[in-house]
Amino acid sequence: MGGLAGCLLCAGTRSFAAEEHHWSYAGATGPDHWGDGDPQALACRAGTEQSPIDIRTTTRASLPRLNLAWKPVAGDVVNNGHTIEVTTPGAGGMDVGGMHYDLVQVHFHAPSEHRIDGRAFPMEAHFVHRHGPSGALGVLGVFLAEGRPNLAFAQVMAAMPERSGGRAPLPAPLALEGLVPASRRYWSYEGSLTTPPCSEIVDWRVCVDPVEVAAADIARFTALYPMNARPIQQANRRFVLVSE
Repeated sequence: MGGLAGCLLCAGTRSFAAEEHHWSYAGATGPDHWGDGDPQALACRAGTEQSPIDIRTTTRASLPRLNLAWKPVAGDVVNNGHTIEVTTPGAGGMDVGGMHYDLVQVHFHAPSEHRIDGRAFPMEAHFVHRHGPSGALGVLGVFLAEGRPNLAFAQVMAAMPERSGGRAPLPAPLALEGLVPASRRYWSYEGSLTTPPCSEIVDWRVCVDPVEVAAADIARFTALYPMNARPIQQANRRFVLVSE
């Protein structure tokens, strides 16, 4: 997300997005207009490695194991006006391919931003990590499907503020691994932020298997954000690898 990533991360609870220019998911400030009048967000219109994508053709590869070294987090749940975000101070991080990424925040989209052969899931969670030495971002995407209740997701939904700009502490430490499937199989590709400035500095890993969450908790989120997903972007001959 080098120098630019450091700037984007300077305020811990801010979304990884351009705050100086108003943007939304519809109308005159929607995705078709992201970057209008904002030179820092030109990638939203002119980038060639944009996210999200529809994952269709993949290449099986011996990808490195995904090691999640997360700790239960006593952070805040923030309604930032675009999504619900969980701050993750001291939550540990993700180790993959000899690189360590620190977990910075978790946020949610409805419906899912990525698709699988054209299919969208009800929601998608993004675990945003930063690689300190390079400033690159490693984002882990997890599809959320309707099914059995999920304690971790229910905890976030119960604490989320309904008012834009609202902030509330988690009532108890949050075990984030409850929001990740037991299988660590994943797709991997090079892409971008899915919100302005759409910077092409993200190492994406998207879990193959979804996680089930209660329909009532999905409804709680979509009552606030019925649609906060960027449209699918062109793959432009990028390789999407899938772990064995």
